[in-house]
Amino acid sequence: MLRLVLPKGSLERATLDLFAAADLSVSRSSNVDYRATIDDERVAEVRILRPQEIPLYVADGLFDLGITGRDWIEERGSEVTSLGILRYSKATANPIRVVLAVPVDAAVSSVAELAATLHQAGGVIRVSTEYPELARRYLDDHGVEAEVSLSYGATEAKVPEIADCVVEITETGRALRAAGLKIIETLLVSHTELIAYPPAAEDPEKRHAMENLLTLLEGALEARDKVLVKLNVTAEQLPWVIEVLPALRSPTVSELFGGGGFAVEAVVPKSEINVLIPALKDRGATDIIELPLSKIVH
Repeated sequence: MLRLVLPKGSLERATLDLFAAADLSVSRSSNVDYRATIDDERVAEVRILRPQEIPLYVADGLFDLGITGRDWIEERGSEVTSLGILRYSKATANPIRVVLAVPVDAAVSSVAELAATLHQAGGVIRVSTEYPELARRYLDDHGVEAEVSLSYGATEAKVPEIADCVVEITETGRALRAAGLKIIETLLVSHTELIAYPPAAEDPEKRHAMENLLTLLEGALEARDKVLVKLNVTAEQLPWVIEVLPALRSPTVSELFGGGGFAVEAVVPKSEINVLIPALKDRGATDIIELPLSKIVH
């Protein structure tokens, strides 16, 4: 039913891992094959292509559904329907930022100061970037006269000989700092998004299938940093146990057969489990079990 396009490159592994966790495993003959399949009747075709191209192909109706970053949607100016944000990137759960960075010793700390400095000097700033349209629009809007050059990679290495500053993506800023650059502005905060060809998104049958897939993907993402804790506790100790449970929702409490106490279960952040389990034991909990989760669907 749906023609799906997934991103190749930096997002590729994280995307394939997410689909596997959502029980939508992507199969292909080799790691360099651009054609793939998903054993699901809702997905008729899968391609793996560069994320830069995906907004164009989805907007043109070559695919019903695709995954790419908001940065490329804005760069391409593509008219697509965003079905939802998928909170993952190549290395973290954080969005990437498209930023303007200058040499660390530059006497400017904002785009306004950059514009004022250039105005006084009567110069044109040289900008290297993989996002020429985004960069031009932003600098034009802020009165910065710029010569924007398309970069094909290693953008931060082009300062100062080839460019005066860069418009680049970053998750942590580490690579920019290592190159002797400092961030002075954020042009865009970019999440990974599930996008659709607008006419396909308006088709009731296709839209229902799209939303089903989105539910599975979001459920897998939600479960990544959570675990299920199950335990038994006496009636007397129950309030003390409930007090320390950082539950996603109110804990589920069921009376044990024969009235010997209560069974409690709750979804909790995995990052807290090393502190939580000893605290539960200290408050009288017994038979504590920690279980991994595959999906959480609200």
